[in-house]
Amino acid sequence: MRWQGGRRSSNIEDRRGSGFGRPLAVGGGAASLVVALLVMLLGGDPSDVQVGSRSPYSDPATGGSGRPVDPQQEELKDFVSVVLADTEDTWPGLLEPVGVRYVQPKLVLFSDAVQSACGAQQSAVGPFYCPGDQRVYLDLTFFNELESRFGAPGDFGRAYVVAHEVGHHVQNLLGTSQKVQSLRRRTSEEQANQLSVLTELQADCFAGIWARHAQQERDMLEPGDIEEGLGAASAVGDDTLQKRARGHVVPESFTHGSAAQRMTWFKRGLEQGTLEACDTFNARR
Repeated sequence: MRWQGGRRSSNIEDRRGSGFGRPLAVGGGAASLVVALLVMLLGGDPSDVQVGSRSPYSDPATGGSGRPVDPQQEELKDFVSVVLADTEDTWPGLLEPVGVRYVQPKLVLFSDAVQSACGAQQSAVGPFYCPGDQRVYLDLTFFNELESRFGAPGDFGRAYVVAHEVGHHVQNLLGTSQKVQSLRRRTSEEQANQLSVLTELQADCFAGIWARHAQQERDMLEPGDIEEGLGAASAVGDDTLQKRARGHVVPESFTHGSAAQRMTWFKRGLEQGTLEACDTFNARR
């Protein structure tokens, strides 16, 4: 990606090293991702994985577990700031025709654990969006896991992750998130999972919309970038994760969609670039 000369967002909130929470039973990184995966496969919501109560802030040079903040993350922080700024330039013009004003979300960087309006969360949940405070939460170590454990390297794969979470923010502004949550409370577990899949696939499609506009209007993409994005989408497909975890797939337990579905909807947003193209809820199966 050609990102180094891009505008930096002013909406980055850096809480790394804030000392939130007590030392975690399972730290960030690979082990915590396994915890989240196990919770998901057991039919739970990874966002339910939480930490203990807030403790006094520790040395600002260290994280909640007492580990120093990795200085090598500073380039990743810079990169995330550019991608976030580009989403800020993309979405206002797309939402204005449907009567929605784009409110810029904050992106919170954290280490190991964080307090949000959605509760206290560990890095185990992966990147997430909280509609209660309109913030995206990201532990930058997730990008290391995306590359080393799930075989999805490259700048654009990381950009896809940020754009996907911003896609959830767009859903919140459109009122989609509220409608889905209301429906989930009135349905069976399997139906609730299907609604979650449709929500995640739409966020993938919205990430594709961002990629289309980033290329058309700002020429950010380079050869191979789209393949990196598709690789990241495939790597976090429910079937891919389930096969890695236990060797077989249980489709009724999917909450994010299969690798093929995630790639398909990302490509659809990329190719068509409209909100209408991303209506996963009314699309023919």
